[in-house]
Amino acid sequence: MIVAAGIAMAVIILVVVFWMLLARRIREKYAVMWIVIAICVLVLGCMPGLLIWATGLLGVQVPANLLFALAIVLLLGVSLHLSWELSHTEDEMRRVAEEAALARTELDRLAQRLDRLEHADQHDSARGDADIA
Repeated sequence: MIVAAGIAMAVIILVVVFWMLLARRIREKYAVMWIVIAICVLVLGCMPGLLIWATGLLGVQVPANLLFALAIVLLLGVSLHLSWELSHTEDEMRRVAEEAALARTELDRLAQRLDRLEHADQHDSARGDADIA
């Protein structure tokens, strides 16, 4: 029963990830990670002897311990990757905010210059009208 549940879970993960990928709800670099995880779960679900073989190879007493250790390593890897992505995104957001602030300052400076030029033009045209009259 647990083997069937593992296979079903892997198939569900694959279907959901492909649907999210096609609907553009997940980026490709994250989809690849989830597809690899789902394929690993599918392989272990289809060949439970593989886990027992790996347990004997690595000298682990109980196959569940190896499975939990692999899951913990996987979760740590995902957490590290997402922390890296978050740091990269924060740096990018700070850079864009700085560029926007600089652009806003430049726009304000140009608007003030335009106002001064328009005011000077109005002042010159008023003086010219007074000279004609």
